[in-house]
Parts: sequence; structure tokens; C-alpha cells
Amino acid sequence: MGLELYLDLLSQPCRSIYIFARSNNIPFEFKHVELFKGPSNSEGAGKISLLKKVPALKDGDFTLAECTAILLYLSRKYNTPDHWYPSDIKKRAQVDEYLSWHHANIRANAPKTMWIKVLIPLFTGQPLPSEKLQEVMEGLSTSLKQFEERFLQDKAFIIGSEISLADLVAIVELMQPVGVGCDIFEDRPRLMEWRRRVEEAVGKELFFQAHEMILNIKELSNIQIDPQLKEHLAPVLMKMLK
Repeated sequence: MGLELYLDLLSQPCRSIYIFARSNNIPFEFKHVELFKGPSNSEGAGKISLLKKVPALKDGDFTLAECTAILLYLSRKYNTPDHWYPSDIKKRAQVDEYLSWHHANIRANAPKTMWIKVLIPLFTGQPLPSEKLQEVMEGLSTSLKQFEERFLQDKAFIIGSEISLADLVAIVELMQPVGVGCDIFEDRPRLMEWRRRVEEAVGKELFFQAHEMILNIKELSNIQIDPQLKEHLAPVLMKMLK
């Protein structure tokens, strides 16, 4: 049996794995998971991942969950170009440093824009809480300032002249606000140029193919959400409104 990747491209981590595998010509079977359509649509991923979530990987009888673990597994198994996860110990440490910082900063803020502008209204029927969005955007702005000053600086990419896993993990997260109409790249020329370089490094066609769903996120209101999932998530999301 070959490599299977269980992914929902609405998910940022899933997009990073999809782009990485495609851009490196890694052969895999794409198992499309639609989490919002309920358990029946994520059943395959649940059998693969003990955490019952995506992304999930199955390679023969070997299974793996979590985005960073999957990216590193693929880079090592398929011996992808060194710039993705450098053999140089200092450059590799810089990638690790960004990936560690990312979760408590960019990832802690950017996805909330989609929850507030699209998912909370969709699941609860409640109007957009503008003050909540403003609070999230302020937190994201602080993280973006740190990202530019601490990590990007005057370099082409996070660790130098070539793209790495750090750039890939960062860009997919930052496209989440863009998809819901919060253009965080506007009025940030250094960030915009970095985005352009990342797109070119992985290939624009692949980049926009991977982001097609998030850039058309408003169409999500047309899908049939699993009633049990909606019943389960609505109270949780209502707490986020308070």
C-alpha cells in the first residue's frame, strides 16, 4: 500500500502538507475529508489517527498525526531538498524556533478571524461581534509585527535566501484571515513581498489550488452541516461570543 494523506483543505495544517507533498512530487493518495459534514466524512481519518482529526498519514501499516510530525516524516523519507529542513544545525534550529513560536502567536490569532466572521454565525445564527473581531485583529497585528521584526527581518525567507518549512507553515495560517476579507498583507509591503516569494517558490498554481476553498469560504454557508456536529459546537461557539 502506498502513502495516504487524510486532509481537509479548509485546515491550515492540511494545506501545508498538501503543498509540501505536491511541490516535492511525493506520490500519495489524497483522502479528502470534509469535517463539517460530520463523522461519516471523517471516519477514514478517525481510523488512522488516534486523535480522530486531520491531518493524518498512513504509510503502509504506519500511521501518524500532527502537522509538524508529518512534514518532518515526509522530508526525511523522501529526502526532499535541504532548504526545507536544513542539515545545517543552526539553520535547522531557526526552523524549529519559528515552529515553536508559531503556535502561541500566529496560530493563536489568525484562525479566529474565520471563526468570528464565518463559522460562529453559521453554527449559531448570531450576528458578527465586531468588538471580538477587533480584539483578535489587534492580537494578530502584534504577532505580525513580531514576525516581521524577529523572523523575517530583511531576508527573502525566514531563515535566509530559500524557503523552508517555517515559511510554509506561516503562509497557510496567514491566508486564513485573507479568505474572510481581512487582508493582513495590505499596508505591509515587506510581508506582501515575502508572500509573493513563497507563492513563486511552491508554484502559484499549486498555491491557489490549495487555497481555493478558503478563498471561497463564503460558499461554506451552502453546505449541509451535520446536525449532530452543529448541536455539539453551537454552545461552545456561543461562549466565544461572550
